[in-house]
Amino acid sequence: MKSIWMNTLAWVAAVVAALVFAFAAPNESSVMGRMPSPLTAQRLGNQPVALPAGLPAERTLALITFKRGQGKEVDSWIQGLQLQQDRSIPWVRMPVLNDPGNPAGRGALENHLLSHFRTDGERANLVPVFTDQDAFIRSAGLGGSEQAYAVVISREGEVLARVAGQFDQDKAHTLLETLRQQAF
Repeated sequence: MKSIWMNTLAWVAAVVAALVFAFAAPNESSVMGRMPSPLTAQRLGNQPVALPAGLPAERTLALITFKRGQGKEVDSWIQGLQLQQDRSIPWVRMPVLNDPGNPAGRGALENHLLSHFRTDGERANLVPVFTDQDAFIRSAGLGGSEQAYAVVISREGEVLARVAGQFDQDKAHTLLETLRQQAF
């Protein structure tokens, strides 16, 4: 008889503890990851940008690439959301590059980007990030570097929504809905 009551009491205690933790713990269910910090990026032309504080809005769409060839996926988002024409969507194109560890190496990577993005319009939203790609992927909660990502990032560095790959209306709806939600 004693073991039945002990089991019941243990079960009730476990339920109470779970409820206490559920209500006492911070609610970050909408946060899918975080931008690594501190993270310093540099617009082409040696203009430093502190991320995430330097993002253009409280919530910003970041189109993230890791490798050559992923630009087509990002271009599909730029065209699909008409980002060049629709100024109501704050966005950045964010190539995440492994930091070579010295100014000369970063300069070479920047020169490559300058040769690829030739016009002021192409460069206006370009924010290359020099960091450890693997650490960035883990921290941001991304699935790897095999495809590009479209993510919504807050100025606090929280990844609030993310999708991978090419533009798609359903994915876009999710991102736009998150972009337009007000922070509480």
